Amino acid sequence: MTSPLVIAVPGNEAMAKQLVRTLSGDTGTIEMRTFPDGETYLRILSNVAGRSVAIVCTLVRPDDKVLPLIFAATTARELGAAKVGLVAPYLSYMRQDQRFKPGEAVTSRKFAELLSNEFDWLVTVDPHLHRYRSLDAIYGIPTRVAHAAPAISVWVRENVSNAVIIGPDQESEQWVAEIASEANVPFTVLDKTRRGDRDVSISIKNWGPVVGRTPVLVDDIISSGRTMLEAIRVLRERHLPAPICIAVHGVFADQADLLLAQQGVRVVTSNSIIHGSNVIDVAAPIASSVRELSDAGAK
Repeated sequence: MTSPLVIAVPGNEAMAKQLVRTLSGDTGTIEMRTFPDGETYLRILSNVAGRSVAIVCTLVRPDDKVLPLIFAATTARELGAAKVGLVAPYLSYMRQDQRFKPGEAVTSRKFAELLSNEFDWLVTVDPHLHRYRSLDAIYGIPTRVAHAAPAISVWVRENVSNAVIIGPDQESEQWVAEIASEANVPFTVLDKTRRGDRDVSISIKNWGPVVGRTPVLVDDIISSGRTMLEAIRVLRERHLPAPICIAVHGVFADQADLLLAQQGVRVVTSNSIIHGSNVIDVAAPIASSVRELSDAGAK
């Protein structure tokens, strides 16, 4: 396989550097700035002709990032890149997967169509799938999903004594069971009712595995943080130890990281989104997925 040329959209340099090192690839350079009227100036400074190009851009708060990202992909192709892929450690616009109310936009499908038209492949980490069985249901390009569960299990095993893994809802049971099995600890799942973006209620039906252990709340995303905050409240009502809160993706909308810090709990996330809580490194599984797709001949 020819080594890929890895280009970081500004703000993604740390992940790009790790991928270059792991893949024995080359670092590409891009210049981006904003004109006074808000439009984007973009220039690719590296020679991409004939190269397999991987553009790295995590898509938290995506609306300001997507148009420059499309400009970058289009420009790389116009300059002769053999293949242009997207490494989006966090993939946005997965929430709205059906029309819940008349007139709503099914944004997940349109976003997938938009990216599929501009890129040859996509690698992400644990996308927020609900009603879609896989990314292939909406993406028209080859996709690979890198999984954070093995790295989370290792971290729990090495850093938390007498842990119990607690998942956010019944849908998470298979994922949480895998983490618990690899960490060699018990698990249970919450009973969650969501009434709105910031309104959830939590209960735990099976307290057996929890009593006498250190609770480790594990979710794929901390966005508003309401699930974690409500779970913390329920655990405290039972006079249990302060939990450790782990998420693959730390979106931290509405200053959720500060709200959690005020509860005196430790928050741990992966480096899919840069944050001070990053301790779970997902660069290796991302690199493995990129390696599968980045060759110009890969299908």
